[in-house]
Amino acid sequence: MVEIAFPRTVPAGERRPRLGYAMTLVAASLFAVNGTVAKVILSSGITPLRLTEFRATFGFVGLALVLLVTAPARLRLSRREVPFLVFYGICGFALVQWLYLVAIHRLPIGIGLLLEFTAPVLVALWARFAWHEPVRARVWLALGLSLAGLALVAEVWSGITLDGIGIAAGLCASVVLATYFVAGERGVGRRDPLSLVCYSLLFASLFWAVTQPWWSFPFGLLHGSTSLNGNLASTSVPLWALYVWLVVLGTMVPFALSIGALRHLPATTVGILATFEPVAASVVAWVWLGESLDAAQLAGGAVVLAGIVLAQTAR
Repeated sequence: MVEIAFPRTVPAGERRPRLGYAMTLVAASLFAVNGTVAKVILSSGITPLRLTEFRATFGFVGLALVLLVTAPARLRLSRREVPFLVFYGICGFALVQWLYLVAIHRLPIGIGLLLEFTAPVLVALWARFAWHEPVRARVWLALGLSLAGLALVAEVWSGITLDGIGIAAGLCASVVLATYFVAGERGVGRRDPLSLVCYSLLFASLFWAVTQPWWSFPFGLLHGSTSLNGNLASTSVPLWALYVWLVVLGTMVPFALSIGALRHLPATTVGILATFEPVAASVVAWVWLGESLDAAQLAGGAVVLAGIVLAQTAR
């Protein structure tokens, strides 16, 4: 594989590919479940912007406490690292999470994730035309498959009945997700995954604190209980329990695992394995919320995934 723009700096002797595979698949599974958890929380009245702010801020607080207790030396930060961490925190965490939540709030979870995960196609095209890197001709087939699959998912012959803002958010999320994987490969060559996620969430939370100050946060929406909706509508749980899941098992653990996997696998391989997330998320949303795709959309999803895999291997 041709490494683009951010060369791997992790010594070969420290890489454990099998561990990287396991970390990526577990992270994708947790992210998949978190999509439905987040959609249930959003149904309680909180906005995607505020939920993103909560997720980033308390994800940072949780990781910072863990590192302060277990390995405070990892929190050392040099001045030259700050620009990268600010960029990665805002682009790779703040914007990815927000756009993702907007997409799944307005669209079926599986469709929102399929739009977001077209990122590898954009990376391959950028590598070909902006960086003039050698990219295999299969990138054009990948692009064609992705566009055709998305047309099937959106059922364009019916006049595209899906929410326009949701589609736009999903496609914009694909742009920043591409940055998340490639820049993350550079980041783990400079510092350990936990502290990288911790500082990235710090700068993401600072970004949201400036754009929407905490004194206006709707804390009243964190109290009480809520129905789990869909097939679990008869079950109610405390809202705080869903927020704890969102922060711990939906943010801290899966982000640390997915970025940690980049120490053991190339970004291309991690990106391919991560396509398990939209598949798993669709299954979770179907079992839990009763969200289902028709035959054409399922076929379109399979075509999009094929295009994603081809785009990853084209680099």
